[in-house]
Amino acid sequence: MKDAYDAIVVGSGITGGWAAKELCERGLRTLVIERGRHVEHGKDYVTEWLQPWQLAHRGRGEPDLYERDYPIQSRNYAFSEATRHFFVSDREHPYVTPEDKPFRWIRGYQLGGRSLIWGRACWRWSDLDFTANARDGHGVDWPIRYRDLAPWYDHVERFVGVSGERLGLPHLPDGEFLPAWQMNCAERVVKGGIERAFPGRRMTITRVANLTQAHLGRGACQARNQCARGCSFSGYFSSLSATLPAARLTGRLTVVTDAIVHSVIYDERRDRAAGVRVIDANTKATREYFGGIVFLCASTLGTAQVLLNSKSARFPKGLANSSGEVGHNLMDHISKAGARGIVPGLEDKYVYGRRPTGAYIPRFRNLGSAGEAKVGFVRGYGIQAGASREGWARGADEPGLGVELKQRLRDPGPWQISLQGYGECLPRHENYVDLDPVRTDQWGIPLLRIHCAWSDNERAIRADVKTQAAEMLERAGCREVETYDDDGPPGFSVHEMGTARMGRDPKTSVLNAHNQAHDVPNLFVSDGACMASSSCVNPSLTYMALTARAVDHAVNELKRQNL
Repeated sequence: MKDAYDAIVVGSGITGGWAAKELCERGLRTLVIERGRHVEHGKDYVTEWLQPWQLAHRGRGEPDLYERDYPIQSRNYAFSEATRHFFVSDREHPYVTPEDKPFRWIRGYQLGGRSLIWGRACWRWSDLDFTANARDGHGVDWPIRYRDLAPWYDHVERFVGVSGERLGLPHLPDGEFLPAWQMNCAERVVKGGIERAFPGRRMTITRVANLTQAHLGRGACQARNQCARGCSFSGYFSSLSATLPAARLTGRLTVVTDAIVHSVIYDERRDRAAGVRVIDANTKATREYFGGIVFLCASTLGTAQVLLNSKSARFPKGLANSSGEVGHNLMDHISKAGARGIVPGLEDKYVYGRRPTGAYIPRFRNLGSAGEAKVGFVRGYGIQAGASREGWARGADEPGLGVELKQRLRDPGPWQISLQGYGECLPRHENYVDLDPVRTDQWGIPLLRIHCAWSDNERAIRADVKTQAAEMLERAGCREVETYDDDGPPGFSVHEMGTARMGRDPKTSVLNAHNQAHDVPNLFVSDGACMASSSCVNPSLTYMALTARAVDHAVNELKRQNL
């Protein structure tokens, strides 16, 4: 057929890049379809080298513009005047939420997707996570366990380059690490205080996809901590810096940008996905591409939108949706709550450079250990931490004038530390997305409607985060400890998961143990949509491992002529 490929990958972000690399390296002619614009590694990092005074608004941006075009995107920590071009315009890309259930859908429509602006934390999941649904009855049982994914974690870590410290914790497995970044003096003091006061709790440096040394032809991270502008050194992992170049080296990769996938083409006679139907983002012309297998890697919500819009006589409610679960069980991590305080002393010490990561306290609730304290919720949370000294900008909130103020601000202020919880969200059928029956986007695709809210369990975790964070800081000797709760809505953590979950039973899940659709054998979903639960640790490393494993299965099935 015209425009026929061995494999089609929808999306070029973290999972799309991995699917492309693995498929190409296994010998398949692969087409990657990206709805956003083309971005060239290095060349198109247009603000990478700019200083604040070289930006039109000195990095502060334009509040009126943000309010009009970026009311959702501008709430993300990585959004700024220097990174705005890597985020979508909310005005041009609308979606629908009930007034009482806000959801912040953060998106980056360009080649490389959100892999250009992600937070880069890389944690393995454990059987504490993969058995959680079966253990407490929330959601469906994962069809895999840690042993199934462990060799694939090894595989992706060796390529990605994850810096980290080995801890020997069964619920946070160690991996293939580059040398770890170092905690600063205040973090080490707090670490010692917490670990003395709370035996069994640990504080470590966050495992992160920033290279502490050159790795597989990529340069070491320069500790500039402006990753979301793009990095010409390839010092952090992204599709543009690592997986897509690896795929391109095979000579089997084709990339099409500015191509919005409208739906997957389903061949009812063969009971297979035949390809995809796309709309040109600029001309709005429709065209079709055909392939032997299809990988949906368009993001949790993007993939759900494509599946729901892919209707046929056999699948009137969306492709591969005989279970009725497509779009349901949407999850995100709770965050933006914790405690902060002042670390006394250390006034003769300072920190130099801009380390691209922080510290972390692994989960310590509901581990199933003997004598563990009873809490009023299931699952648990980890805590992200970071300490720094106040600089001259503190003068904006302090009394003073003229020479005296200037002289005082020449010296750094006190050391401060903040602890922020990241808590698990339960999979619940009532958190879901569907298609608006009337409203469409500028390309005629039905708008996505998002219905998602925190449950009592998430709120209970949030409360415990604040209590425990404050107690740990106080017991570690910090002063002026106070809790905070900024009540981040779902979507805020940019860890959306679910909507096409894996499971053992085709009646209650969309995908099998290999990310393969129960209903359509040559259709695979390996982005966040596939997740059956959310754990409490960042999910991207697990997406990557699942994707590499799914490609291995798909290629083997092709060889057996089962697809």
